[in-house]
Amino acid sequence: MKTKSMSAEFTRAESRDVSDSREAETEGHLQEHDLVAAKAPRIAIEAVMPAIDQGRFAAKAIIDRPVRVTATIFADGHDVLAAAVNWQDAQGNARREPMQLVRPLGLDVWEASFTPRSLGRHSFIIEAWWDTYGTYRDELSKKHQAGVNVELELEEGRRLLVAACERSEAELREALEAVHERFQAMGSPSERVALMLARETAHLMAEADARPHLARSEMSYPLEVDRREAEFASWYELFPRSESGDPDRHGTFKDVHRRLPMIRDMGFDVLYFPPIHPIGHAHRKGPNNTLVAGENDPGSPYAIGSEEGGHEAIHPELGTREDFRELVRVAANHGLEIALDFAIQCSPDHPWLKEHPGWFSWRPDGSLRYAENPPKKYQDIVNVDFYAKDAIPSLWLALRDVVQSWVDEGVRIFRVDNPHTKPLPFWEWLIADIKSRDPGVLFLAEAFTRPPMMARLGKLGFTQSYTYFTWRHTKAELTEYLTELNEAPLRECYRPNFFVNTPDINPYFLQSSGRPGFLIRAALATLGSGLWGMYSGFELCEGAPVPDKEEYLDSEKYQLRARDYAAPGNIIYEIAQLNRIRRENPPLHTHLGIRFHQVDNPRLLFFSKGLVGKEDPVLAVVSLDPFEPQEGGFDLPLWQLGLEDDARLAAEDLMSGHRFHWQGRHQWLRLEPGQLPFAVWRIKRSEG
Repeated sequence: MKTKSMSAEFTRAESRDVSDSREAETEGHLQEHDLVAAKAPRIAIEAVMPAIDQGRFAAKAIIDRPVRVTATIFADGHDVLAAAVNWQDAQGNARREPMQLVRPLGLDVWEASFTPRSLGRHSFIIEAWWDTYGTYRDELSKKHQAGVNVELELEEGRRLLVAACERSEAELREALEAVHERFQAMGSPSERVALMLARETAHLMAEADARPHLARSEMSYPLEVDRREAEFASWYELFPRSESGDPDRHGTFKDVHRRLPMIRDMGFDVLYFPPIHPIGHAHRKGPNNTLVAGENDPGSPYAIGSEEGGHEAIHPELGTREDFRELVRVAANHGLEIALDFAIQCSPDHPWLKEHPGWFSWRPDGSLRYAENPPKKYQDIVNVDFYAKDAIPSLWLALRDVVQSWVDEGVRIFRVDNPHTKPLPFWEWLIADIKSRDPGVLFLAEAFTRPPMMARLGKLGFTQSYTYFTWRHTKAELTEYLTELNEAPLRECYRPNFFVNTPDINPYFLQSSGRPGFLIRAALATLGSGLWGMYSGFELCEGAPVPDKEEYLDSEKYQLRARDYAAPGNIIYEIAQLNRIRRENPPLHTHLGIRFHQVDNPRLLFFSKGLVGKEDPVLAVVSLDPFEPQEGGFDLPLWQLGLEDDARLAAEDLMSGHRFHWQGRHQWLRLEPGQLPFAVWRIKRSEG
């Protein structure tokens, strides 16, 4: 009633004859301002999640996996509120999910979940309103329990029923009228109270609610829904040109066929190739990055382009386009998806330099500056200039067309070389353009750079990214980094791919740690993230370095490499086991949900995944010492499972298959680097 009288007063003020005096004019402006204020929302909707930069960018989600939406929602007074999430998929289909208050209630946090069933750009908004009937039920219940006479409250409830009937139609109106008839027929106040407090009555009244003081979130929040492989996949990288088995013969796509069963049996999902395009001859690099190449040296595949073509072409020694198509088909039959490298750089022989000189930045002497990443120099590579006079839009469109041409060939995953050195607006545009036609295309950012830039690439649309994992080795470093990845804002915008090595990076840890060191890093990567990758040779524990550098001696970037994949000391079996464990245990399908636990040895890392949820949790202890045995006591997280400290817990050693029981919280283990420097167990929730 107060609001109605205020509204009428404002109406009278607006219709009042205002004089031309400055004082009356000022008063009129104040009245108009007050009218705007009175129409402002009384309900606050704050801290909406998932959201990135207040909705400027799309948060990341996975198809068929629930999206949890939360917000802080409150209003003046003590009236009961109601709220809902309205969400829309990429096809424009709209749905609605009611929100519930999260305990403890005093924090005003509401939540709801919805499950996207299609790929592409989704969106959601949050609505909140005064729950008229909810407020009535709350007051009626309190007064009735206190023994207060509620005859007047029951009449108020009857009138609410009548009003709800009047604004409802069809089946809802019939159901509400039936409730009203039952109310009228009841003789005792207790029966009427029970009817007005009944859950079914509340449900019907909620459907008919007029939703007074309705407020909406300030914007519609975008959500990018990707396929499962965006968050859970195991990558294997190889150079097709090295797959002949003969260091003197250039490999072909057909040579890769014989490796497919082995890669599949190790449990990999994605087979990733460095650039497969023609390689330039000008300034071609020789073995170990020497400046002069021999007659038969293949050069770096990152020096893209020759008289045989550029980014759209295939290096002729690898095979034909039909050979590539056949490899894509055969790999798919083995459960492997081909990923290609998208490297925006050109050799001096690239056709674009002659066809489109305006796409490059020329120096005063008519030369081009070669690429550098100090202290590394790439004399065989030159870069395009995205903002050169002739580059917009033709260069941007040409690069887009390169990606689209490989998508048309069945490639739906791209590892992008050094995206942080290219314009951010370009990536936001290109990724959105490609995904507008196929939302299942994935982009991996190879960006070892500053944290804000790495996060920004994720915000712009990169599906996943290389990480600092390569350089995190101590217990403190790993704990801090994995915790950071599980928290906002990275949790919403950044999916980490834990590559254990790359052709460019021979980690110092692996150069001297031998077989145990490779097992340690494999365990940390496979169990720490839903995405991990390795470059071929890792399974053979290759680590010979260029002295004092984090680079491989006789790097495959500059020469062919023939490997004996059955060589003694390999860790192929252990990698296959770890990938099997990943597939069979849903908590390991993501980097999210990790928790670290007490173990009284600084060289042992103890963590879990899946403690919160319905799946059986996974526990892991990894020794960080590749040289000496490590042992120590650790505490099982029984209280986080709702169990007492002396509980009996059923477990399975996932590497050996051995099943056993732990008794009590305090346990002990010893890890031998010469045997297995890690342990991983699955807990059975259903057994005690």
